[in-house]
Amino acid sequence: MKRILGILVLFILVYIATAVMAANEGAEFLSGFTQENLLRRVAPIGILGIGVAFVIITGGIDLSLGSMVCLIGVGVAWLLTDVGWPIWLTLSMALLVSAAIGLFHGTLITKLNLPPFVVTLCGLLMYRGITRGFTQDQTAGFGTEFTGLRQLSKGEIPVPFVEGFQMPVPFVLMLVVAVIAAIFLNKTVAGRHLMALGNNEEAARLSGVRTTALTILAYVICSVLAGFAGLLHILEVGLEQPATAGNFFELFAIAAAVLGGCSLRGGTGTIAGVVIGTALIQLLRQMITIVFPRQQSMEYLMIGAVLLVGVIADELVRRAVAKRRAARIG
Repeated sequence: MKRILGILVLFILVYIATAVMAANEGAEFLSGFTQENLLRRVAPIGILGIGVAFVIITGGIDLSLGSMVCLIGVGVAWLLTDVGWPIWLTLSMALLVSAAIGLFHGTLITKLNLPPFVVTLCGLLMYRGITRGFTQDQTAGFGTEFTGLRQLSKGEIPVPFVEGFQMPVPFVLMLVVAVIAAIFLNKTVAGRHLMALGNNEEAARLSGVRTTALTILAYVICSVLAGFAGLLHILEVGLEQPATAGNFFELFAIAAAVLGGCSLRGGTGTIAGVVIGTALIQLLRQMITIVFPRQQSMEYLMIGAVLLVGVIADELVRRAVAKRRAARIG
């Protein structure tokens, strides 16, 4: 709870600072249109962050998220427009491929004891290469078709008694995913076992926890949510190149999860913290756009700094807790 409150206070301070800077620069930050776009950008990264949080909680990592967004997003557009598959079959294939990739990752990590970093790094290269292969490195998109399907990402829900602002559908979908994920982690036996697995895998195994199945489940959840984020992304932008689609999305998602309280050592994390961390990341990107409009590369410096600060804070907290426990025992 302290971590959630801390990141929430930081978000509020950055939000106020961004509003002040925008006013000084003559930019429209507080307008309903800008706020809608901000929430819309939070959604896909937030879903990715929730997915990777499951993996991080088990003590793992997934570096293939950006390439998964590329594979599923570009693949859906390619199947619908170039191949001519019906919507139901295309979406079913997207779900099946996403789950299969998670199963593939989890099996290699648990059965062959391969490091998650290596497995998912290979995935990062493979899935983008596969996408560039079947599209022949050509841009994929919807054009003026499939307007009904694109409402999943372009749609808006009116907010009662609020003029000039509508809630983006992708943000609502992200909140639904967040609620389901939070209930799973906090209110189910499997969720508590995931936490125990991340804290001490050997102790969890000796306690009867099915560590192998849970690890595989975490990677399947992560990959399915990555596929969902890829679908929302392509439905929003409408047109993507396989060489660049989803670039750096995995870094944004991991940074948001770490900033939101997920320890890279495993065993710690909250879904609410991940959502707030994602919002903070996107808000910082908006601030950079306002303050440094001609230096967009500054956002990568910011992401690196945020990730470093999160790791340092996690280590300091771990040492403080260990010192406190030692003092109690002594």
